[in-house]
Amino acid sequence: MTTAQHTKEPETTTITDQDLEEVINQSTHPDQAGPTAEQRILAIDIGGTGLKAALLSSEGEMLTERHRIVTPHPVNPEGLVDALTKLIEPLSGFDYVSVGFPGVVRHGKIITAPNLGTEALKGFDLAAALQERLGKPVRVINDADMQGYGAIEGKGLEMVITLGTGFGSALFMDGQLAPHLEIAHLPFRKDKDYDQQIGDKARKKLGKKPWNRRVERAIKTLRVLTNFDRLYIGGGNAARINFKLDPDVKIISNECGIRGGAWLWRKK
Repeated sequence: MTTAQHTKEPETTTITDQDLEEVINQSTHPDQAGPTAEQRILAIDIGGTGLKAALLSSEGEMLTERHRIVTPHPVNPEGLVDALTKLIEPLSGFDYVSVGFPGVVRHGKIITAPNLGTEALKGFDLAAALQERLGKPVRVINDADMQGYGAIEGKGLEMVITLGTGFGSALFMDGQLAPHLEIAHLPFRKDKDYDQQIGDKARKKLGKKPWNRRVERAIKTLRVLTNFDRLYIGGGNAARINFKLDPDVKIISNECGIRGGAWLWRKK
């Protein structure tokens, strides 16, 4: 005679979206809770021609003027950290550090650096090197992404492009940063990419009118590609635009590239 064996069903646990977000935050930044209202953030904007820095409140208010020095060329990992250390000498009393870098950055490491030298900088953990040098928590993201944080309203699909040494871009959906796309290196016209066609070298070679025509064409192309609700244009050459912009396109201050550093330390 046999008896039926009954096994107890295992208990199940329901994981909410909030639980999942907490786990992700803890695993990504386990010891970095973010600044209090009294603490200050050092924001650094690395450009192809200039390095800029200023101190911010936790709400993104500029507490100092922007300090600027020339970007060293050629650049290597040690030289870049040395230059950034020199840049921030007049700035003290900060608790956190945010850095915008002109290339692809993942977990603080440089993946590409098209206008500074990918060969020399690829794989360099800039966040770790700066954290060791400065003794403060450091976060590094793409410079257009950081500028976007300082400009967006947090509603709908918002796009940011930067017109400087090269061409930068960032996308946000309802205030959340989308994975970074290097649109700068996609074909734009005549088998050349956005960087080559509307970067600073192209502007100087072409002159004002042809360069503006290319920028206008780029905006139309990006509108079709993304169907953005709002487009923000920053970078040193944004002020050189002389054609009429649509109501959903806006030129933003270069201070956004610094002010966006405050948002890197906010809980997503």
